Amino acid sequence: MNDSPASQPSAHGTFGRTALSLLDPRAGLDVADLPDAAARLGALAERVRVELALLDYPQLDWITPRTGPAGEHVWDVLVIGAGQGGLALAFGLRRERVGNVLVLDRAGPGREGPWKTYARMLTFRSPKHVTGPDLGVPSLTPQAYYRARFGDAAWDALGKYPREAWQEYLDWYRTELDLPVRHETEASRIEPADGLLRVHVRGPDGPSALLARKVVLATGIEGNGDWRLPDLDLRCLPPERFAHTNWAFDVSEHRGRRVAVLGGGASAFDTAAALLEAGAAGVTQFVRRAEIPNVNPARWMEKAGFLRHFGEMDDLARWRWMRILFLRSGPPTQDGINRCAAFGNYRLRKGTTWSGVAMDGDDVVLTASDGTVGRYDFLVLGTGYTIDVRLRPELAAFAEHIALWQDRFTPPPGEENPVVAHFPYLNADLSFQEREPGAAPFLGNIHNFTYSATASVGYSGASLTGMKYGIQRLISGLVRDLWLAEAPAALAAIQAYEDVDLDVTPLDPHAGLQAVRAS
Repeated sequence: MNDSPASQPSAHGTFGRTALSLLDPRAGLDVADLPDAAARLGALAERVRVELALLDYPQLDWITPRTGPAGEHVWDVLVIGAGQGGLALAFGLRRERVGNVLVLDRAGPGREGPWKTYARMLTFRSPKHVTGPDLGVPSLTPQAYYRARFGDAAWDALGKYPREAWQEYLDWYRTELDLPVRHETEASRIEPADGLLRVHVRGPDGPSALLARKVVLATGIEGNGDWRLPDLDLRCLPPERFAHTNWAFDVSEHRGRRVAVLGGGASAFDTAAALLEAGAAGVTQFVRRAEIPNVNPARWMEKAGFLRHFGEMDDLARWRWMRILFLRSGPPTQDGINRCAAFGNYRLRKGTTWSGVAMDGDDVVLTASDGTVGRYDFLVLGTGYTIDVRLRPELAAFAEHIALWQDRFTPPPGEENPVVAHFPYLNADLSFQEREPGAAPFLGNIHNFTYSATASVGYSGASLTGMKYGIQRLISGLVRDLWLAEAPAALAAIQAYEDVDLDVTPLDPHAGLQAVRAS
């Protein structure tokens, strides 16, 4: 059992040369807006408008508006989730002249996604120069925004992109592009409706339903299924005495309290660090593994060939890549480790998990797998998430018809992996497949732009690393399907097309001369 305070790793200590190769992710975080930041961001927004005008081709609208059986408005694409993926998709579709798009988000403006709710890291894990939502427009890049707001020197000094600045970039992006987002509106159920999809929603004005031809789930990590809880009887605890790392709760409320954290992933370390920084009396973190992993295979995968073309690989190859990814689970961030190690009242217990919980008076009594017993005020569960489409309320009514990898592929003996087996088996355009042909044909019009698309098409919706390529795959698939539905009527339209394109009157003064030459 290791119950000693974690020590600060040095360049010559536990992590050896690896530490020397890491740019300090906290570098450059202590910056303030430039005095003229508002004007600089205004100038950047003007540059965006100029660049978009230069790239604005084709300019012709091409989709015929549809209405429902009772004359209801029909959205061509309805996007559930207004985080980075949903916003980028709305922007990308507009550039393809697909403008009849609506994006829903259950949160209010500025609270979409995890960045100002339950995410507690200081910075991203990805390199600061990563792109994605910009869709190739230079002035829309995260770097352009950061330089305009904080200055070139601040960017040069920056280690990794700050979490809160990222949300503020997305807010600026949404506002300047005037994207069609309906906030505080949650999708509760999807059902087929005479060739369309009816999405039941709850918003500020109560329940209602929207009709759409295409629905895209851009619901992030949570859209995979649900947050995983440990196999313990948590019902014996008052609900205010425990929380998952991916639930929104105020760490400042636990100042002076004894806290136990279960899990060795990034969110567990980040939450432990945030509690310590908020003044927790002490934090003890229990990690199942005997050693903390320090190699991240996802970093190797940041290559254009993999990111763009993983989805074209055969099933066996994709399975083997995903199996490696999940067998060699990613490590926590250097930032999370360093933040925890800075506190003398932090304890790390490796090779140990929890075997029982109970209340004794006002104490949460925790029994560890090695038989030791501790008393705490609050428990934090950093136990990740479960991939299970049946747990998603919007999909629950027909989840049994969604094809999973275990329905389409049998791995060679010894290469099984129950996690990958439960990922949905998606088409190339990220749409769901039917488990049994003909049972639920409408599934081809529901596209899954969440982390659970990873096994089928690689990093995409909930991964900034792969968004640059994943968003293009999704846009291309949506536009293809919309065009194929439009094509029959378009054929008749082009046959009847008679717009004059040529004025022949300039030839009239020469008609007599040409007649003489002809004779």
